Amino acid sequence: MTDVLADAADGAAAHRGSAGLTLAAAALGFFVLTLDTQVVTVAMPVIGTELNGGITSLQWVVSGYTLMLAALLLSAGSLSDRIGASRAFAVGLAAFTAASAACGVAPELGVLVAARFLQGAAGAVLLPASLALVRQAYPTAVARARAVAVWTSAGGAAMAAGPLVGGLLTTTLGWRAVFYVNLPIGLVGLLALIRSPRSLPRRAPFDLPGQLSATLALAAVTYAVIERSVVATAVFCVAAAAFVIVERRSTHPMIPPRLVRLPAVAVPAATGLALNFAFYGAVFLLALYFEQVHGLSALETGLMFLPMTALITVVNLLAGRLGTRCGPRLPMALGQVVLLGGVCGLLALREDTPLVVQAAVLLPFGIGGGLAVPALTAVLLESVDAGRAGLAAGLLNAGRQFGGALGVALFGSLAAGGAVVAGLHMGAIVGAAVLAVTTTATVVLVRPRTTMDPSDTR
Repeated sequence: MTDVLADAADGAAAHRGSAGLTLAAAALGFFVLTLDTQVVTVAMPVIGTELNGGITSLQWVVSGYTLMLAALLLSAGSLSDRIGASRAFAVGLAAFTAASAACGVAPELGVLVAARFLQGAAGAVLLPASLALVRQAYPTAVARARAVAVWTSAGGAAMAAGPLVGGLLTTTLGWRAVFYVNLPIGLVGLLALIRSPRSLPRRAPFDLPGQLSATLALAAVTYAVIERSVVATAVFCVAAAAFVIVERRSTHPMIPPRLVRLPAVAVPAATGLALNFAFYGAVFLLALYFEQVHGLSALETGLMFLPMTALITVVNLLAGRLGTRCGPRLPMALGQVVLLGGVCGLLALREDTPLVVQAAVLLPFGIGGGLAVPALTAVLLESVDAGRAGLAAGLLNAGRQFGGALGVALFGSLAAGGAVVAGLHMGAIVGAAVLAVTTTATVVLVRPRTTMDPSDTR
């Protein structure tokens, strides 16, 4: 009897150990993925100077990454199921680490942009697989909730620390260090995964025509905005129409038309896109504004962004409590209003604006984003049954990533020729208009839970 109890205790301890390593690997993967989006933005002006690139080239360095992440996220979940989450995570993290090394040694902007595309593709595989690993390692609801909180906090820590880390690395070691920092993190994550249980693959439908047409449409519209190409605009229109036709006819569509017809799905998805459009478009130009217009170093620029990113992490927690008391629609709408105020505050920035005013303009970005994102996620997940939760979350994340890519593309295009302040002002007007539309939609269309039948794939 004693031997049996000892064996059971050893088995439980081994499970806890392997689950802890799995969680550590998943959290590191999410951390490095989030960190990369923050550290690179601060290094952009220095990259442009050293590699002789203008705003258009820098737009592709940022947008190329988020574009691939957005385009492949929806299908990446199916890929994770088909080959197993542990294998998908290992492939994604290894590819992301290798692409980071390629970014670090890039001799010219063309090579850097190509490596950033590879980083985004690897990140699309990595992100859903990391959360699937957590789900598999912790089968009970209570333990899983704690593990997901750890996983989420890893992203929050990366978001808060990213600008400062990026500025510090760029100032002390050069811009290449913001990519090299991913290498040790990626290697530690892969080592932690070695002791984790292997995930079993299962059959999962893969919508190849939908994936191809979606990728072409997103790439074409991004190219059209950055390069102001009529041909790319036409390609986007054709690819988008093809995507709609394919999804309506597919037995297992990547985005079921019935899903996006639900206001409680469509509005949060559109809101997530609008938030990232305004947020990342503004942050891209603000980094140029701080360093090129006001002459701040990369480290000083990181410090300027630090209160904003720290606020996002803090307000995320407060948003959850507010949503519990008042329902998620209030913080979702309130967050958009606050962020809209921050976007309008960009109109006050000039070449001689004091630093204290610049810092104050950034605060509503952190508060608004921190309030709205957890709430819109809650609204969306409440609108679908468990069988569609993963697909709905994938739709939201893909929309947010594409919104960020489109925001950088448009805001950067408005500042073409070095007119950073004028670009900020024009971008602020566009961003405020987009947020006004989604805020109105939130107030008018989002209502209590109306769910989609998980068996309805059309």
